[in-house]
Amino acid sequence: MGQTQKTSKNEIVGVDLFSGAGGLTHGMYLQGINVVAGIDIDPSCRYPYETNNPARFIQKSVEDVTVQELADFYKNAQIRLLAGCAPCQPFSTYSQRGRAQRGGEDWKLVLDFGRLVRDTQPELVTMENVPQLLQHNVFQEFLDFLEGYQLWYGVVDCVEYGLPQTRRRLVLLASKLGSIRILTPEEFGRARRVVREAIVDLPPLEAGGQHPDDPLHISSRLSELNLRRIRQARPGKTWRDWEDQSLVAACHRKATGETYPSVYGRMEWEQPSPTITTQCFGFGNGRFGHPEQDRAISLREAAILQSFPRNYQFVAPGQKVNLVKVGRMIGNAVPVMIGELVGKSLRHHVNGIQRVDASSA
Repeated sequence: MGQTQKTSKNEIVGVDLFSGAGGLTHGMYLQGINVVAGIDIDPSCRYPYETNNPARFIQKSVEDVTVQELADFYKNAQIRLLAGCAPCQPFSTYSQRGRAQRGGEDWKLVLDFGRLVRDTQPELVTMENVPQLLQHNVFQEFLDFLEGYQLWYGVVDCVEYGLPQTRRRLVLLASKLGSIRILTPEEFGRARRVVREAIVDLPPLEAGGQHPDDPLHISSRLSELNLRRIRQARPGKTWRDWEDQSLVAACHRKATGETYPSVYGRMEWEQPSPTITTQCFGFGNGRFGHPEQDRAISLREAAILQSFPRNYQFVAPGQKVNLVKVGRMIGNAVPVMIGELVGKSLRHHVNGIQRVDASSA
């Protein structure tokens, strides 16, 4: 993998901006979209992106990408797709501090995406982001760049499409070819899934353990205090339900801590997982405790809950797994399932247009 492919005249040829480790690319690839390049500023993403996808990784900030560079990727493609998920740090619960000082700089990359759409005029565009973007002025500014396109956008409840994780995301589709929409859950054809169906059969681990046959099946160490806490935790319950309330963190005993009941929690086997974040490998960062083992979920389990294939490689053989670095890649990724939903919707759209053209010829 990692090589660009020749294109035929009827296929969709895509470039993935803010590609990260390749979740969006991989999902679209599985649905027959020929993504030829992914662009991201994080060098850690090169290995997983190129190892798992037949596309080139370009380490570059999207603000520095030129129209000519995109033209070189598309070559003579008749149906060009520009895709991406601009970083959404302004709405992250881990980035509240300093938001006022950052101001509009948070949104520059969204507008850079729009600039490339306006200047390149690809036949198809897709964007994935947080639902809160709908309430922000920058979303309307992005739509202004899409003059001449037919649009569909809305909040997708990923559980309804078979993701074993509670996740709601804004998805936008735009086309110069005709009317476009996202497929319904029934048309997509995936049953709802829960944590048990996703990860129950993975080998057991202790806190701080790593499976010899899968280096990504690794869990973070727990302090003696956190081991005592996780032994008190019950799936679906909170620290308010612990028998030993002396283990409750001092900050949560205060009135200001009452709004954080989900930390130090366990997942439930028969429910979708909580939203996977960049901090998902830490027991104290949310409801990321394993449903029955006394540890946080492993990186592999997090990747599976993000719908990455079980053999998706994030780290080169023999390289030490950095929990923070890989956790960031997994948490920031567009779930592969969303990539598949977008890819299948785009193929459905293009095939429908082609059928209409053929019948009227």
